[in-house]
Amino acid sequence: MVIRYKKLIFVDTNDNCRAPMAEMILKRKFLTNPLTIESRGMVVLFPEPLNPKAEAVLTSNGYPQPSHIAMQLEQEDINNDVLILTMEDKQKSQIWETYENAPHVYTVKEYVGESGDIPSLHGQPLTVYSQCYTELELLMRKLVTRLNEEEEL
Repeated sequence: MVIRYKKLIFVDTNDNCRAPMAEMILKRKFLTNPLTIESRGMVVLFPEPLNPKAEAVLTSNGYPQPSHIAMQLEQEDINNDVLILTMEDKQKSQIWETYENAPHVYTVKEYVGESGDIPSLHGQPLTVYSQCYTELELLMRKLVTRLNEEEEL
């Protein structure tokens, strides 16, 4: 049986870089089943804006004035019709350890049939942010294919 997700949440460490970039990229794609697409962080101490380097990369790729405010992943975000995709395997493990009843948690790469993490960008130069954007763009294309194929089943 295929589960029809109503919401997809990308999760990274502090919800100000990789997860919101994935969210913004996926929102531009065509999904046969409309999903609410959001991002959250594992450790959000205050409502921080999008990382300036991530914002610069998104702007250079045609996202006019990308804006985002970091939000903490909460227990009420998680239920049976929510797909949670993390950037790293350790975040997936943290979700299972921290939250109750989180049945649909995968890394982004795992969900599209790849292995490995999407590395943290903390302290990296702008070129690495740009490489991450390119990787996320390719992963989001694969994700759209998988989600749309699941809809057809």
